[in-house]
Amino acid sequence: MSATTAAPAASPPRPGARTMRALCIHAGPRARAWLAREGLQPAHVGTIPGAAGGPKGLILGPLDRFLFGEWLPRSAQPVDLVGASIGAWRMATACLDDPVQAFLRLERDYIAQHYELPAGRKRPSPESVSELFGANLRAFYGERMQEVLQHPRFRLHVVTARGRHILGREHPWRTPLGYAGAFLTNAVQRRAMGGWLERVVFSRAGAALPFLPNDYRTRQVPLNAGNFHDALQASCSIPFVLRAVHHIEGAPPGAYWDGGITDYHLHLNYAAQPAGGLVLYPHFQRAVVPGWLDKGLRWRHRASAFLDTMVVLSPNPAWVQTLPRAKLPDRQDFLHYGQDLPARMRAWTAAVQASQQLADEFAQWLDRPDLGQVQPL
Repeated sequence: MSATTAAPAASPPRPGARTMRALCIHAGPRARAWLAREGLQPAHVGTIPGAAGGPKGLILGPLDRFLFGEWLPRSAQPVDLVGASIGAWRMATACLDDPVQAFLRLERDYIAQHYELPAGRKRPSPESVSELFGANLRAFYGERMQEVLQHPRFRLHVVTARGRHILGREHPWRTPLGYAGAFLTNAVQRRAMGGWLERVVFSRAGAALPFLPNDYRTRQVPLNAGNFHDALQASCSIPFVLRAVHHIEGAPPGAYWDGGITDYHLHLNYAAQPAGGLVLYPHFQRAVVPGWLDKGLRWRHRASAFLDTMVVLSPNPAWVQTLPRAKLPDRQDFLHYGQDLPARMRAWTAAVQASQQLADEFAQWLDRPDLGQVQPL
């Protein structure tokens, strides 16, 4: 949070206001001042980010359906959708006709994904995961990519991480060595990691970035029918779990990996954009962590002036304890449940069904806004 901008004093709870048990709302100082002055209306939203995080993103399904299927259609302004990994898949899905049904299908398909294990192995090979995941993406969007690329309001930005130098192509020993170098460099200075990996954003043709890319080495590439599937798969390609995507049409040569590596939670300089509206962020936690390699660097989990215009909607940690195994769905569940697909599907489905409470509480808050329930980011 910016040290130079003072947020208004929180108002006391309004008579009749309901306490939120599942949902937490946090806001940067400029966003909180906006909420105190004008409340929150669909027309106030200029940008919606979608974080990387694999299965954690499943619990945002009901919020996505409410925001894109019911609430945002009450306005008409353009909105930039920025996504990495599963967040890119979610944001692309928001651009499809009938987003409610599209999000329901994404939820079903993601929960049901299953990778057969070769004899004697605990994990599927990256080749097999990439092949099946790519086929699923193409089946999901099929001939509908033009709905995404030509949406009348939403401007999609798909974030990927492009390897440089030793990481310029995938290799059995170069890739682990390169990521070790990136890890060590990032621990010293995040910007310096740009010597190993750069942020490449595939954006709807003609759309400017909704953030100022002065924090990290960045390129922007037009998103089109020729590179749509490759860009989306690259944004979801976790190193060593899936294979990198090479030779993306219209993009610089190199190996492209999960956008969460450079931008795990999309901690981007949104506040530098003049008159860009609020950044409304359905997220699976309060902290907006810059890159995947920053997960263990707690000092980088604090809010910064970049997020001054952001409103974060996230689950209450106490509510998370009520979910199966007292946590959000995550990739470790693939190992925990192994080949017991029905058990994992039941756990993830139960978590998603419970997360309807997040959407319900946000809708109730919008009906009776209470700044006393909005915490500083």
